[in-house]
Amino acid sequence: MENYRTGSHTRYSIEYHFVWITKYRKPLLTGQVSLRLRDLVREVCRTNEVEILEGAVSTDHVHILVSCPPNLSPSKLMQYVKGKSSRKLMQEFDHIRKQCWGRHLWARGYFVASSGNITEETIREYIRGQEGTKPDEDDGNFRVS
Repeated sequence: MENYRTGSHTRYSIEYHFVWITKYRKPLLTGQVSLRLRDLVREVCRTNEVEILEGAVSTDHVHILVSCPPNLSPSKLMQYVKGKSSRKLMQEFDHIRKQCWGRHLWARGYFVASSGNITEETIREYIRGQEGTKPDEDDGNFRVS
């Protein structure tokens, strides 16, 4: 229970692993650009109450492992991160603006996978073992007590 985060009416542990790449996998994320990108990602996450658990900026892609609140979808978080970082990096670095014609720093998609410290089978066994459920009222995989 010590790894759970809390909100006003919630207790949660929602973790996502994100990976996104530069357009055409151009090696643009070096030196000051990579440091500025790290700061921008941190800023977006702090604004949206997202905790960065781990992260890495490579020359052509970014990995982050984050803990998100339940009111923020993975797609919305990526929209915020990719949008703000693209806009700011192009404003601040002329060489990126020249190499990314069409004003596209990031490729269209991204990878996301949820992460957790218990397996699906553990959750299924926990639910099956709940007190008060009657085996005679079993309706497939969703029982009523």
